[in-house]
Amino acid sequence: MRIFVTGASGWIGSALVPELIGAGHQVVGLARSDASAAALTAAGAETVRGTIDDLDVLASAAAASDGVVHLAFKHDIAFSGDFQGASDADRRAADTLGDALAGTDRPFVLASGLAGLKPGQVATERDMPTGDGSQAAARAATATAVLGLASRGVRSSVVRLSPTCHGDGDKGFMATLVAIARATGVSGYLGDGANRWPAVHRLDAARLFRLAVEKAPAGTVLHGAAEEGVAIRDVAEVIGRHLEVPVAAVAPEAAAEHFAWLGGFLGLDAPTSSTLTRELLGWQPTHPGLLDDLDKGHYFHTPATAS
Repeated sequence: MRIFVTGASGWIGSALVPELIGAGHQVVGLARSDASAAALTAAGAETVRGTIDDLDVLASAAAASDGVVHLAFKHDIAFSGDFQGASDADRRAADTLGDALAGTDRPFVLASGLAGLKPGQVATERDMPTGDGSQAAARAATATAVLGLASRGVRSSVVRLSPTCHGDGDKGFMATLVAIARATGVSGYLGDGANRWPAVHRLDAARLFRLAVEKAPAGTVLHGAAEEGVAIRDVAEVIGRHLEVPVAAVAPEAAAEHFAWLGGFLGLDAPTSSTLTRELLGWQPTHPGLLDDLDKGHYFHTPATAS
């Protein structure tokens, strides 16, 4: 298939492109810069210049494809305070891509998130967001709209990703935790640290997206969770050991000061099952789990900067 991928040079996209090409697909990646275009060309993909705000570009590229994987999201503005703006841009892009594929029975795979889906309980693929007006709900509304494209002749599916997609080169949540511990001299957690985050290695996530575009039935929810839940205190202990700093609880009222923007996420308890995903697509994660990946040491080689 000829697959159009947004976010193709990003953290997961840069793993998905070789995954797709290795399985015999052609890839056309959306590139918003010369550096992104060069990286995609070097990986063997074609490029289309533009951003997710260029709706005409998205429509044209989707119409010329055999399927679409939409990974791009404005994380930069989302984590600087404008999550609603990032979610609105994502919705416009998804609607445009869906309209271009309507009536074709071609696949459209959307990346979404697991955080906040069913706090404190093990969430499954059958659980749907509550629409409670939270930041997570804003993005979840786009996922619901994409699933609804199944009624318009689109083989749509949504991959809900773990809050941490870890691996060598990660600049997300885990890298930020390491940077904060390095800067403050404390590897911290909130409360008793027993709250759990699901986790997935980026290479396992890339394989799941490839399986989804190849064979996920229309209207399918998939969970990109290789591990059901890793306690945040266990994460903090590994970080503390590698940095040789104390591991300690941070009071909830000090979370924003100590953890900056991450303080709003770190206390989430979000255990998640991916049993139905594995049964449906035959997805079997094979790469290291989160704690083992942290123990490999690559998160600690080059100091990261907390943002």
